[in-house]
Amino acid sequence: MKDSLNEFYSSLLTERGFLPVPSGSKFSTLGQTFALSSETGNGYYWVYTEKDLFDIKIHDFYFHEDYIFECNMPECLSVTYYYSISGHELNPYRRINANCVKSYLGGYTPYKAMIHKKIPVKSVGIEILPEYYNNYLKEKYPAEYISPYKAFCAIDETSSFPEMTFLLNQVWDYRGSGISAKLFYEAKVAEAVSLVVERFHKLSSSPKHLSKKDLEQLHNVTAYINDHAAFPLPLDQLAKIACMGITKLKQTFKQVNGCTITEYIQQQRMEQAEFLLSHTDLSISQISQTVGYSNASRFAELFQRNVGILPGEYRKIMN
Repeated sequence: MKDSLNEFYSSLLTERGFLPVPSGSKFSTLGQTFALSSETGNGYYWVYTEKDLFDIKIHDFYFHEDYIFECNMPECLSVTYYYSISGHELNPYRRINANCVKSYLGGYTPYKAMIHKKIPVKSVGIEILPEYYNNYLKEKYPAEYISPYKAFCAIDETSSFPEMTFLLNQVWDYRGSGISAKLFYEAKVAEAVSLVVERFHKLSSSPKHLSKKDLEQLHNVTAYINDHAAFPLPLDQLAKIACMGITKLKQTFKQVNGCTITEYIQQQRMEQAEFLLSHTDLSISQISQTVGYSNASRFAELFQRNVGILPGEYRKIMN
């Protein structure tokens, strides 16, 4: 049987400067390893496909220059953990953060992202295809079957999914081959789907519908944070701007933006910090103060959490 998924990734990667090479000891020999051409960047992309059921991908590369990656992904549900990355998704626009678990729904809109130069893209992910979640699971568990689609949607992006982080770390470290590797990857895919569905069931009841007025107030708060991210932003002050109680503000803000207010502020600060590290001669302590942190050590800790490397390493790479 022809493996159309394997053909898709082989074509996608070779068109973008990745060339097939032996896996060696760097990755499991069960999958296919691609090396990025030296003209474009450096590093590897490894992918293992199981016919049209699922695939597992490992990224460990960087580009010499800012790179816009665009493609029409096959219909799939994916979950990925990023160790380090610097860039933005462009459709819709949002920052890509490190040290978090992120879901993606392929096959609906073209995927487009700007990947910043020289910063390593290190991630590991699992994608399941309709043949797996619409047919295989339904046939295997006809009485208990529930589509995992909504469960994957509910992840979006989170830094609070330790079980999935642990699982994907196991996949990253694995170097098996043959039947043992096939069984390992098959089991990890099933376990990942199980964790996603279990997490979805543990979430609180569905968020309430937001009124047009609430959405307008949340837009005002978000715009205010964008303009004042480097300043102290106490919750009671933001609640007054939103004309909401603090509890309602926290709940609705996460519902609309997919992250907590604290996480959103950190993302805006790290965005500015990246620019200052690569375009100015300010010291890391000065940059820390400029983006809103009085403690440079705390700033360095948060920067590493969001980007995957320390500020000093980032500056050295960029320069």
